[in-house]
Amino acid sequence: MRRTRTTVTRRGFLGLAVAAAAGPALAACGGGSGSSGGGGTIKFWDMPWGAPAYNDAAKKLTASYTPASGALRASYQTIQWSNFYQTFSSAIASKTGPAVSTGGGFQAFQFEQQGAIAYADKVVDALRKNGQFDDFLPGVLDPFKSEKGYIALPWQLDMRAMWYRKSLFDKAGADAPTDWPSMLAAGRALKKVGAVGFATGAGPGNFFANHAVIQMLLNNGGGVWSPDGQLDVMNDRNLEATEFMYELGSNGIIDPAAVSYTDNNLQAQWKDKKAAYGSYAAGLDQRIGDTSGDLTVAPVVAGPHGDKATLVFPNNIMMYKNTPSQESSEAFLVYYMGQLKQYWQQRLLGGLPVFKSITELPEFAGDANNVTIIKEWQPIAKTFGARSTALDANVAVLDGGQAITQFAQTVITGKGNAKSALKAFEDGLKSAVKS
Repeated sequence: MRRTRTTVTRRGFLGLAVAAAAGPALAACGGGSGSSGGGGTIKFWDMPWGAPAYNDAAKKLTASYTPASGALRASYQTIQWSNFYQTFSSAIASKTGPAVSTGGGFQAFQFEQQGAIAYADKVVDALRKNGQFDDFLPGVLDPFKSEKGYIALPWQLDMRAMWYRKSLFDKAGADAPTDWPSMLAAGRALKKVGAVGFATGAGPGNFFANHAVIQMLLNNGGGVWSPDGQLDVMNDRNLEATEFMYELGSNGIIDPAAVSYTDNNLQAQWKDKKAAYGSYAAGLDQRIGDTSGDLTVAPVVAGPHGDKATLVFPNNIMMYKNTPSQESSEAFLVYYMGQLKQYWQQRLLGGLPVFKSITELPEFAGDANNVTIIKEWQPIAKTFGARSTALDANVAVLDGGQAITQFAQTVITGKGNAKSALKAFEDGLKSAVKS
């Protein structure tokens, strides 16, 4: 689990494919069972998304829920990230699991495939009525819509944006990139002053290189999947983007040692003013303790065909069929979605909100980098499911499997060539993805 000073933004996405293979199979889950209810309560399981103060606040928020007459109250339990998928799988199989939970980013899609998830359409209908549906940021709800219904609801976003350090660009006499040629030119100039022009890392527990290579595919109008959700790795746009990454490496713009960098190593590069430009999550300046304004979110970059895109991971809340009352589960989730603003008002989360009204709160809008990401990067953000708009259980194989890590490590070290790297990536995914 990647932990930071203020938040845990995304680790729930990672390792699910391996965990799914190792975890126990789920028993058939029928609706309406009281065994999940903890004696007539809606059990809400939540993850440590930040410092302990976050879980304290979430527990208090859950305890403050006052249901309508006849509906059930809710109870709160923190589930640790260590072996979390096995924890959920075992509990759901034995019908002792939650009625509502947060969790891994693709967890809902895996459990939906196994028949355990309760669709959230009635919650969405309730959000339409109370105005929150129209408050969602553009596109954040779309990945959760399936032919059968809404599989989950997004509640925070883990966004990838380009960051740059102004003082290093000034020293190099370079401008912040706005397209791939200017990224290459700036990288060459930065190398001359001893700065890293495309900072990343692929060491133990560091997945930013994995994300960066996919981000570059998306930024060129590519992606791992076709619009209908089938594997499509060897398309021309992906090849072009991978060749560009190789060009960055051959010019010394990617640090050759990045393959071994942990997240702490990568953050140290930024803090020590060695890294000048690269992809990272929101709040990089806060994480390294540099809010001087020298480290800031960079302009959106256009690919060679004019495409503009970045990568986002929408963390979500899901409901389960094994609940003492589906109506009570839905009522609690409607309430909870309406209270999310408290986490940002208390500055307990580093992830980005899914509601426009929260982005306008002074506690959030007072951070210029947050505002830039929401205004410029969020509207062009795409998920690991792109070029399709929907997510499914196969995306967990991409995110948590070895194929993407091997691809990223191959690319940033410049081994082989773009075509062979993509082919190995495709072969690795084909062996794991269900058709």
